[in-house]
Amino acid sequence: MRLSRKGFSLKQWLLAAASLSLLSCGGGGGGSGTAPNQGTPTPPPPPPPVVCEGGCATADSFLRSAEVEVVVQQAVAEAKALGVAATIAVVDRVGNVLAVYRTADIDTSKSLLISTNNTGPSDIDGGLENIELPLAVGADALAAISKAITGAYLSTEGNAFSSRVANQIVQEHFNPGERVQPAGPLFGVQFSQFACSDFTLDNSVPGIGPKQSPLGLSADPGGFPLYKDNVPVGGVGVIAGDFIYTIDKVITDSDMDQDELIALAATVGFEAPVDRRGDRITVDGKVLRYSDVEYSQLTATPGGAAALTASDGQYITVPDYLDVPLRDGRAFGQADSGIRADTTTYPGRDAFVFVDAAGQDRFPPTAGTELSAEEVQAIIDEALGVANQARAQIRRPLSTQARVTISVVDANGDVLGMARTRDAPIFGADVSLQKARTAAFFSSTGAADFLQNLPLTQYLNPDLSPKREIDIANYVQALADFLEDSSALRNGIAFSDRAGGNLSRPFYPDGIDNAPPGPLSKPAGEWSPFSTGLQLDLAMNAVVSHLLHVAGLQAEDVGPNCVGVPFGGTASSAGNNVANGIQIFPGSVPIYKGNTLVGGIGISGDGVDQDDMIAFLGVHRAAEKMNGSFNNAPPEIRADTLTPKGTRLRYISCPQTPFIGSDEQNVCAGK
Repeated sequence: MRLSRKGFSLKQWLLAAASLSLLSCGGGGGGSGTAPNQGTPTPPPPPPPVVCEGGCATADSFLRSAEVEVVVQQAVAEAKALGVAATIAVVDRVGNVLAVYRTADIDTSKSLLISTNNTGPSDIDGGLENIELPLAVGADALAAISKAITGAYLSTEGNAFSSRVANQIVQEHFNPGERVQPAGPLFGVQFSQFACSDFTLDNSVPGIGPKQSPLGLSADPGGFPLYKDNVPVGGVGVIAGDFIYTIDKVITDSDMDQDELIALAATVGFEAPVDRRGDRITVDGKVLRYSDVEYSQLTATPGGAAALTASDGQYITVPDYLDVPLRDGRAFGQADSGIRADTTTYPGRDAFVFVDAAGQDRFPPTAGTELSAEEVQAIIDEALGVANQARAQIRRPLSTQARVTISVVDANGDVLGMARTRDAPIFGADVSLQKARTAAFFSSTGAADFLQNLPLTQYLNPDLSPKREIDIANYVQALADFLEDSSALRNGIAFSDRAGGNLSRPFYPDGIDNAPPGPLSKPAGEWSPFSTGLQLDLAMNAVVSHLLHVAGLQAEDVGPNCVGVPFGGTASSAGNNVANGIQIFPGSVPIYKGNTLVGGIGISGDGVDQDDMIAFLGVHRAAEKMNGSFNNAPPEIRADTLTPKGTRLRYISCPQTPFIGSDEQNVCAGK
């Protein structure tokens, strides 16, 4: 579908198409209450709590539809007590949408506003800022689903992270609002898990995951993980009240956020273990914020929600995400979840692989243009070994193993292999592939030409009419000017994600207020977590295309490539080099044979220094195992040889004393 570029309002079309995009499924169903206390004798003291470090999940660790209904009932009860309209979504751990519920008092003539100003439109000009998506076509459902997926995808048996944690780690400073501090450690992660990714799977058919998220990962408070017996089994997301999809710029106070109150009420009986919550975990010496509200602040009685009736609201279906009122989730780690234990390829590594509906490995070690299947297997195997040896940054108990996903691609971005360690967070799968591709792409001699031949990116007004166009080629020129090198992205300099990320921050050097923006970022007034620069601009048209499809305005959904999609189109004109988008926080390095680029490796799931180390040492150790047939980039062509504006780029950063049971230091030095 090609859309006219003048004289139209997509918003009007969306409202007219509302009846095609969301179907109601009737009122609530019966609850799943527990039997009353029968006056039994005083029980013996409870056994000590089970300590889960990644091995507690079983085939019974999933959400049943009756449990999903309880989660929804509890959310609705809190929304009613607060007197606000709300939309609630529940997903399983691999992103299958299990339910979406709208309370009866939602005014569907209103719109969902995307804005970094949590009280209304922002003054930022660019990206997704200030776009308004009508509730009549399910924008509220898409926001709630994105929040639920965030809680599910960021959490494991070793850590429970909410969308408020995501808010804290994606802004221009860490912590947000602290001047002269570097950007959040997962700066840019919000733009992952998209429907246009060639890795994440279509959510219209329940089954194997990981599934796509309509708006990527959410930094808007109101998304929490759900646990059963200390095992993460999914997530719940809520959008309510003002229906602004936003961030929290001030984390030094405690908000009585309605989205968060309702979502927290939904988790009663499915709470995250207290010792695993983000507020028990530190990053760079700073405690993460799990929630600004506690159970004691709920208005409704926790755990006492009544069965839903037609007057409360209704379960709804969402095109491409949910076609039934309620359904069971999948048990993570079992083949029908899309992730199962490896049985043959990586012996002794306690590895897991991504599988298809038949249980077959989707990404076994495969030969690329230069790397053999044996070399790919060696790289992944050694990276798994480093991860198992490494001390995790974001997991409890302390001194447990890092849990990550590993992706290897060839120089063209084609996937050569993927694997993961036990209990690694789901978000790291798509992100590790983004990272691997980003390193290989920006290190290639064809990157400049690739970017200069992409279609224009279309920005939209709040009513979804065309606003202005962005020429991706301008980023190539900006980088050349910034580096004072006309051959930039043509000269074969080896870029890691850390180095490219340095150039993608709104300040250069990173965190120095009033410094100029990096050449791949945006200037003040145009940059925000909803407008990051090249990263979003590459995928913007494809993201919008998917939203149009869900709204019923395009018969076809966007294809499996986020880059090279013209505005109003669905198919990409570009190769697979960065098909699921680029990533701009650390955890990847390119791979070489001599001075020839042959691929990239990406790691995601733990602290960014751990991700860097696992990528770098994984390649180094595999190279030693394979007698040097490949290796990391030669030091003389690495991006840390560049000093733009007098500040040296960083290539990798490995943690101090990184290995469990060892006092070894400087493990990456001299390699």
